[in-house]
Amino acid sequence: MTVAESRGLIVSFGEMLIDFVPTVSGVSLAEAPGFIKAPGGAPANVAIAVARLGGNCAFIGKLGDDEFGHMLAGILKENGVSTAGVNLDKGARTALAFVTLCADGEREFMFYRNPSADMLLTPDELNLELIKSAKVFHYGSISLIVEPCRSAHLKAMEVARDAGALLSYDPNLRLPLWPSPEEAREQIMSIWDKADVIKVSDEELSFLVQRDEVDDDAAMSLYHDNLKLLLVTLGAMGCRYYTKHFRGTIEGFCVDTIDTTGAGDSFVGALLSKIVDDQSIIEDEGRLMAVLTYANACGAITTTKKGAIPALPTPSQVEDLIN
Repeated sequence: MTVAESRGLIVSFGEMLIDFVPTVSGVSLAEAPGFIKAPGGAPANVAIAVARLGGNCAFIGKLGDDEFGHMLAGILKENGVSTAGVNLDKGARTALAFVTLCADGEREFMFYRNPSADMLLTPDELNLELIKSAKVFHYGSISLIVEPCRSAHLKAMEVARDAGALLSYDPNLRLPLWPSPEEAREQIMSIWDKADVIKVSDEELSFLVQRDEVDDDAAMSLYHDNLKLLLVTLGAMGCRYYTKHFRGTIEGFCVDTIDTTGAGDSFVGALLSKIVDDQSIIEDEGRLMAVLTYANACGAITTTKKGAIPALPTPSQVEDLIN
């Protein structure tokens, strides 16, 4: 048994796709002279972030039985992520997204999914044994947009919860994929009260509460009785944390940001890898602050290279930045 295998299993559920990123930053998609293909998809990024930090992780989702799908499955394996929950669809393509990087490193998306393989995962295709063995089950909201993937998502969550897993939710809002903002808000909130740990960005918080001011009151309006930890990431400014008994802010790290893709996923992967075998960390403010400092460092490092997966850090890189 490897060191990673001796640790609690984190199962990440949802989409994996290929981002096409312009070779030149700060131009529109139409003006881009060329594109580099970068594997992505938030739940897959989280899985690889966990594995790169020495954790034990599996990914559950569906890829096209095409060259891109086989490439993505290969990338999971190369990075030490179990593909026991990955299905291949002969009739649908792997999802693609074209991502423009604005001058400040922020992104705009254009998606090709009509429908893509990830949207076609059915409840019957779920690897239930894998889900039942998870100590942490992590997911987003993109898998809620259409059937049958939505039903697969709800079933997987239910099986994980019944087996005693900690449920981790990062909505990862991508408005262009939803029929309307109202539908996005409604569906994202439809599973809100099931999660034990929720991470949102400041922009997502603003969208969900429909207020420009994202203060403690806005965050606490989203707190629910079952929630153990609510995190609001603030980009370069770090993050805020809220539990039943305490709240606070952890400052971010100063780095040369090139591309913010995957920073939130890196943050989540770091957090989950640290709490999977000791969930009491969530109730101990001092230890939680140390873990969130580590997670902030992981997020910061991920912004220093183009693309999510190539930029996800190793433990030694994180220690160097913290020290």
